[in-house]
Amino acid sequence: MSNEKEGKKSPGFISKIGRFFKDLQGETKKVVWPSKKQVINNTWVVIVTVCVAGLVIGGVDIILSNLVNLLFRGA
Repeated sequence: MSNEKEGKKSPGFISKIGRFFKDLQGETKKVVWPSKKQVINNTWVVIVTVCVAGLVIGGVDIILSNLVNLLFRGA
C-alpha cells in the first residue's frame, strides 16, 4: 500500500536536506585529521615518487625513441 493510503507522510525535501547536513556535520567530527608533520612527510613522499616515476618514464622514452630512430635510419 502507498504511504498516502496509510496516512503516513514521507519526509519532505527540505527536511531531507536538513538531515543530510546534520549527518554530514556528525561524520566530519569523526574524521581523524593528520598532524602537520604527517602532512609534510606525505608531501615529500609524493614529490619523490613523482620525480622517480618521471625519470623512469623519461628514460624509457629516450631509449625507445633512439631505437625507433635506429630502425628508420637502417631501412
